[in-house]
Amino acid sequence: MIVIHSLGGGGAERVAVDMCEYWVSQGCRVTLVTLSGAEADVYPVPHAVDRHALNLAGESKGSLGALFANARRVLALRRLIAKLRPQVVLGMMTTSSVLAVAAAQRLPCRVIATEHTHPPSQSLPPVWQRLRRWAYPRAHAVVALTSGTAAWIEENVPGTQVSVIPNSVRWPLEVGDPAVAPPARDGRYRLLAVGRLHRLKGFDILLSAYAQIAGYFPDWDLVILGEGAEREALELQIEEYQLQERVSLPGRVGNLADWYQDSDLYVLSSRVEGLSNTLIEAMASGLPVVAFDCETGPREVVRDGIDGVLVRPAEDHEALAAHLADLMARPERRAALARRAVDVRDRFGTARVMTLWNHLFGFR
Repeated sequence: MIVIHSLGGGGAERVAVDMCEYWVSQGCRVTLVTLSGAEADVYPVPHAVDRHALNLAGESKGSLGALFANARRVLALRRLIAKLRPQVVLGMMTTSSVLAVAAAQRLPCRVIATEHTHPPSQSLPPVWQRLRRWAYPRAHAVVALTSGTAAWIEENVPGTQVSVIPNSVRWPLEVGDPAVAPPARDGRYRLLAVGRLHRLKGFDILLSAYAQIAGYFPDWDLVILGEGAEREALELQIEEYQLQERVSLPGRVGNLADWYQDSDLYVLSSRVEGLSNTLIEAMASGLPVVAFDCETGPREVVRDGIDGVLVRPAEDHEALAAHLADLMARPERRAALARRAVDVRDRFGTARVMTLWNHLFGFR
């Protein structure tokens, strides 16, 4: 098997590494192909995985340079596929999937493409959108994380064979670097959010919602874990609301399990989502959750009113504030949701999810 991915952080990289590790444990020979070398890795690749770096990453100068660079990538991939003769070639995310389909044309292997984000939310150049329309109908299958994304692909890329396979949750959660201990709470409550500090994650909306209710809940603090380009804007917003003593941005941490365990309520304020790994992890850790019911993602994880709360309409800070306040004021309701939230350990467990992958691959 060959797994092709342009590593460089994010949830898709972690999924790629987890999948490689699982198939190696099942006795498969796995080659992980990346455009860059190991120095770009955020998550360690298991030693048993055959790592192959093409060293063809980087920005191209102009459309002609991009065409030449991608032609080199396709040729390099094709030579490797022809040499290794894998049963399956798996492209992780859109561009890697397109390159995989192009490289494997008329070679005797199954090519599986994947979408890890909801396509309407992608900033994908027009040329890659056209290439996706060419490539996906030629793949053996395209895997979407959610039924909403699958429906979009079926409508916008006719002729594509689409399967829905969610990400799995590894339990217990692993601990990595950097390990940052949650500060002592001294009897206070913690509202937790996790994600890249990016506009799509809606942390500006979350801050607006929290500012509305912070005065009513003086013993509740907000922590947003993650790093990204929106840090400065969010810090300015916190200062504007005069919430510096109540809201913290500790950055990226590798010991998320400790933070989930030491919090009281989890909130997902995303404007758009694929399938939120942090939402599933928080529920697996026994946290009640509040999430925007954006176009895809949370509604396929949260059973509204059973193991969490979906907020409608999405992006409405007043609606988010109301639902947060309702749970912050009702510890017995939080406890009831938390008891059912841990069901995600089975619903999104590795055994169930990887059985779906093996069936798609034709593995016995």
